[in-house]
Amino acid sequence: MPEPLDYLLIGHATADLTPTGRILGGTVSYAARVVRAFGLRSGTLTSAAPDEPLLDGLKPYTDDLIVLDADATSTFENIYTPSGRIQYLRAVAAPIGVGDIPPHWQDVPLVHLAPLTDEVDPQIAHHFPNALVMLTLQGWLRRWDADGRVRFKSWFDADVLRAIDIVVFSEEDIAEAPQLEAEFAGVVDHLFVTRAERGGTYYHKGEPIPYSTPQVELLHPTGAGDVFAASLLCGLHVLDGSFAAAIQVAAYLAAISVTRLGLDSAPTQSEVEQALAEVGGLATH
Repeated sequence: MPEPLDYLLIGHATADLTPTGRILGGTVSYAARVVRAFGLRSGTLTSAAPDEPLLDGLKPYTDDLIVLDADATSTFENIYTPSGRIQYLRAVAAPIGVGDIPPHWQDVPLVHLAPLTDEVDPQIAHHFPNALVMLTLQGWLRRWDADGRVRFKSWFDADVLRAIDIVVFSEEDIAEAPQLEAEFAGVVDHLFVTRAERGGTYYHKGEPIPYSTPQVELLHPTGAGDVFAASLLCGLHVLDGSFAAAIQVAAYLAAISVTRLGLDSAPTQSEVEQALAEVGGLATH
């Protein structure tokens, strides 16, 4: 019998187009590295083109990888301008539904829904009633034009959200509909709105609690939100459910991430150990 898993990741691993070629990206790719750095075991359910070579970069960090065959791997191109990022979706892999979840994953304690291209069926949230379920929302807030340019799409489903314990998104994700922050806070028990170098707001049953983040020299922000979210869920698992301690760990590790490029922005095992040691006194319910 294989060892049981601790953490499930459900969403598209992506190909990100850069001036130097295709590189592996996507929330699941960053989060799998975080989970490994915490010493936990992960399973990943994703979709990509058959024999996608970029997945070789994910395999060392996940203990049970399931890839749904698709015509193409989800592919993003980001263009950075003085007024912000312009994002294009050049290809989309297959959708992920409830029927794609293997029976032996039913009792895994931590579940991370990580949509990037609206690929994750929201009803999956109801499939894990005994798990701590976290959603990184960004992929359910996206639509794209015929030319692939990614645009904002409003999403709010109270029935689905009540089945999710933790929701994480950035203030940039809802810049075109800021009222969503209050709407989500009214339904989700644990909501995190990240605000880059200004830290963020943790809403516990609707009550806002601001948190700060260490100030560092920014190299590249991509992946910081994914590192924060995965570190938060892992931290809750190893810190006996202490949100105060897990937030501090997650904010610290996310801050480190913006000082490095690409998937190397995920924390190392020693960085996780240092962060956990520094918050040991906060690890109470």
